[in-house]
Amino acid sequence: MWEYLTDPFNWSGNEGIWARIVQHLWYTFAALGLSVVIALPIGLRIGHTRRGAFLAINLGNAARALPSLGLLMIAVLLTDQIGFLPVLIALVALGIPPILASTYAGLSGVDPATIDAARGMGMTGREILTKVEIPIGLPLIISGVRSATLQIVSTATIAALVSLGGLGRYVVDGLKLRDFPQMFTGALLVALLALLLDAVFALIGRITVSPGLKIG
Repeated sequence: MWEYLTDPFNWSGNEGIWARIVQHLWYTFAALGLSVVIALPIGLRIGHTRRGAFLAINLGNAARALPSLGLLMIAVLLTDQIGFLPVLIALVALGIPPILASTYAGLSGVDPATIDAARGMGMTGREILTKVEIPIGLPLIISGVRSATLQIVSTATIAALVSLGGLGRYVVDGLKLRDFPQMFTGALLVALLALLLDAVFALIGRITVSPGLKIG
C-alpha cells in the first residue's frame, strides 16, 4: 500500500488519486447540499411549530435504516438509469435524517421561557425563529450536518458500483483484480477524507457558535 501511495504515476491523470478525490468530494457535497436544502427547512418548521415531528422523524429514521446498497438499487430501478442520479438519490436519503432530527432537536430544546420572553418583547414568529431559536439550536444543527457529511462521504464509494468514479473506484477495482494494495489505499483515503471533513465542520462550529452555546 505504501508503494502504491508513493508512486507518482498513481497520483496523476484523469484516473489518478487527486482526480478521484475531487470526484468523491463532488458526490459528497452535491448530496450534502441537496440534503440541507430539503431537511433544514422541514426541521426548522417542525421545530418551531412542534407539529408533524413524529411523522417526519420516523420517516427519516426509516430511510436511515435501509442499507445504502439497497437504496442505490431502488434508485436505479426508479430512475431507470445507471449514473449520477441514482447515487445522488441514495446519498441524499442517507443525509436527510441526521440533519432533520438534529434541527428539530435543536429548536425544540429551546427553553419555553426564553420564547415567551421574546414574544413578550414584541417579536414576531419569524423573529423568534431567526433571532432566538436558530442561534440557540445552532450547535445541534451543525452537529447534524456534520453527521450527515460523515455518512455521505463514507457511503459515496457506492458510486463505483454504477460505473462512476470517486475513491470507491479503488475499492471496487482492487477487489475485482485482487489488487489488495489498491483496495486498502481506497479505504484509507476515504477514512482520511472523512476525518478531514469532520475537522472542518468542527472548526466551523467553533467559529459560528456562541461560546456559551458550544457542546462537546
